[in-house]
Amino acid sequence: MSDSPRVLLAAPRGYCAGVDRAVVAVEKALELYGPPVYVRKEIVHNKHVVTTLEKRGAIFVDETGEVPEGATVVFSAHGVAPVVHEEAKALSLKTIDATCPLVTKVHREAVRFAADDFDILLIGHEGHEEVIGTSGEAPEHITLVDGPDHVAEIEVRDPEKVVWLSQTTLSVDETMETVRRLREKFPALQDPPSDDICYATQNRQLAVKQMAAQCDLMIVVGSRNSSNSVRLVEVALEHGTRDGHLVDYAEEIDPAWFEGVRTVGVTSGASVPEILVRDVLALLAEHGYADVEPVVAAEESLLFALPMELRRDLKAAGMDDKMRHDAGSLEDAGQLR
Repeated sequence: MSDSPRVLLAAPRGYCAGVDRAVVAVEKALELYGPPVYVRKEIVHNKHVVTTLEKRGAIFVDETGEVPEGATVVFSAHGVAPVVHEEAKALSLKTIDATCPLVTKVHREAVRFAADDFDILLIGHEGHEEVIGTSGEAPEHITLVDGPDHVAEIEVRDPEKVVWLSQTTLSVDETMETVRRLREKFPALQDPPSDDICYATQNRQLAVKQMAAQCDLMIVVGSRNSSNSVRLVEVALEHGTRDGHLVDYAEEIDPAWFEGVRTVGVTSGASVPEILVRDVLALLAEHGYADVEPVVAAEESLLFALPMELRRDLKAAGMDDKMRHDAGSLEDAGQLR
C-alpha cells in the first residue's frame, strides 16, 4: 500500500431529498412571489444555506407571530406542531409547508398511536425543532427519551400499551441501544410501523463506518446545530478514526490537524451543499492530499416533489416546478480524481 497522503470521500454525502425539497421551495417562492418571503426557523440547519437565502430576500424568524399579517411563510424541513398552523391561520398567512415527508410520517404515527391511547416514547434530543414539532401532535401522550441514559427515568401509564418513535436524524447505534434498554424496562414495547431514522442519515453513517478505521482524521462539513452532522463526527470516532472535526467552511480547518495524518476522510451532513465539500477538497489538495478515493456505501436517487401549494401556484404562473438533486454522488467523486 502506498504511503502517499490521500482522501477518502464518502458517497453518499450532503443534501438528502428532504433538504433539497425545502431549500428549492424557498428559492422558488422567492422567484414566484418576490421578496420578502418569511421562513419560520432555519429552513435547514446549515449556516451557508441560511446566509445565501437571506441575501436573496428570505427573512428568518423564530416565531410565527413575527411574520406580518397576510405575508408568505415557509415552514422548515424539521416540521411544526399543529398550533403553529393555527397561529398562521389567525394571521392570514400564506403558508408553504416544507416539512420533510419522512418527518411528516413520524407525525402521522404519533397521531395514530395517540388516538389508540398509547404512551409514545419519542427518542430524540431535547429542544430540537423536529422533536418539538412531533411532540406537539400529541403532547399528552408523548414522553421524550434523550438517549440511553435517560431510560431509567421514564414512566408510563400502562406498560402493555407503549410504543417508541424517533427523531429522523439520530445515531442509528445509539438509538438501537436506547430501544434495547427501553425494551428491558417495558417488554411489551412496540416498534414503529417502519424505520423512523431517515435513509439519508443511515447511509451517511454507514459510509463513515466503512471509512473510519482507515482514517487518521475525519472532516465532516456541517453546522453545529445540525444533529445528523454532529452524529457523523461521533460515529467516526466510535469506529476507529483517530481525530474528527465538524466545520462549516474549509477555512475553519486547522493545518495542525494534518500532523502525522496519512488518510483524511471527508463527508458532509444531510443539509450541506456540495460546493462546501469541493472547497474542503481544494484546501486538502493544497496541503498534499490530492489523491481522492470514493467510498460508496449506497446509491441514492430519491427526490420529493415540492410542497403542493407551491406547485399549484408555480403551475398557474407557467413556471417550472421540477426538483434538482444536489447530494454528493459517486460521479462527483470520480470527477475529482
